[in-house]
Amino acid sequence: MPKSLQMPKSFLMSRLCVFLILALLLSTNANAANIMGDKVVLRALDKVTATTEDYTVIVGNSLKYGSLEIKVQHCEKRPPEETPEVFAFLQITDARTDGHGGESQAVKLFSGWMFASSPALSALYHPVYDIWVLDCITPGADALTDGANSRSENP
Repeated sequence: MPKSLQMPKSFLMSRLCVFLILALLLSTNANAANIMGDKVVLRALDKVTATTEDYTVIVGNSLKYGSLEIKVQHCEKRPPEETPEVFAFLQITDARTDGHGGESQAVKLFSGWMFASSPALSALYHPVYDIWVLDCITPGADALTDGANSRSENP
């Protein structure tokens, strides 16, 4: 190669460094904190009757569905500018009978995080019922919904 077309190594290294720094700066995401919710929307499936029903449960409360008791401990969702994801911490027990019509001690079936985008990742295994998370409702979302409803009702 002619000397006029060759670039000094220091020039190439400085260009490479500038390129790498720009690539790192442009590729980093500004991750916002997750939004904590005060209500969880759950979907319950009864496999025997093939019916589903959606329930809204306040965090800290329980839902009784068939022989199951679903206690909602926590829920969060990602902010709108990030990839959508909702996750909730649930504890699910099954009230079984003793075979003579009386109830025996409840059996813990599930205790952990459920993810709305991947229900099979952390699922409840029960022969009759399926439970999965649909949404986590934030306090601000309720105010927006209530405000929209009051505006539509009042001309």
